[in-house]
Amino acid sequence: MTTITRQLSTRSAGEVELVVDEQGDGTPFLLLHGGAGPASMQPFATLLAQRHDARVLTPIHPGFGLTTRPPGLDDVHGLAQLYLAYLAELSLQDVTVIGNSVGGWVAAELGLLAPARLRRVVLVDAVGVDVAGHPVADLSGLAVPEIMALSFHDPAPFLRDPASLSETERAALANNQAALAAYAPQMTDPTLAARLAELQVPALVVWGASDGIVGVDYGRAYAAAIPGAHFEVLPDTGHVPQLETPEQLLSVVVA
Repeated sequence: MTTITRQLSTRSAGEVELVVDEQGDGTPFLLLHGGAGPASMQPFATLLAQRHDARVLTPIHPGFGLTTRPPGLDDVHGLAQLYLAYLAELSLQDVTVIGNSVGGWVAAELGLLAPARLRRVVLVDAVGVDVAGHPVADLSGLAVPEIMALSFHDPAPFLRDPASLSETERAALANNQAALAAYAPQMTDPTLAARLAELQVPALVVWGASDGIVGVDYGRAYAAAIPGAHFEVLPDTGHVPQLETPEQLLSVVVA
């Protein structure tokens, strides 16, 4: 795996520094993490690159981890524009975009912006649409064990004693929270569902059956908003399938 930092020019935010892990060769895949941060996507990226002829590109949304975010880059649409600039910089076509949670929202927006460059979008427990009667869970004020219980079918393997975190890990987690608040102060856009009716890219919508942040009915509504989208439910899986059941997610992605 190689980590590359690129300077990209965007209309809304000007010059942006983007850090991307690149590995493998073959069909291009762009993997977009959610609020759990870049570490939540990296193991799945390696699994995909090892198992298939795939060039796997895993960026860090600016501001997450230990990266910086320019002030003008402050919403999901701006992130989608950044990734369009990235794909153009690499002259990439036929790209599969896989996005989890807020990263799924970014993937949906990218699909609307750049249909000519994409092969398909895979939305994994994505947020972004308004669904009556099925709000995105409000995590503000919740303790970490409560958030973990909503995020995983079985949180036990993923729990860590906060006292065991290094200063670097604490700083990265704080940056993740601040960046998420900047990009998505609200977890939905009331215009997104209607705009998804114009999505021209084939879409796969994947959902964890035990997702306590955005439930399965929310996922069904997401898929229903996209013409021709296929909806797949993963058993014994919560909000982050790429961490909890990566083999299940990989099987539906490559099927």
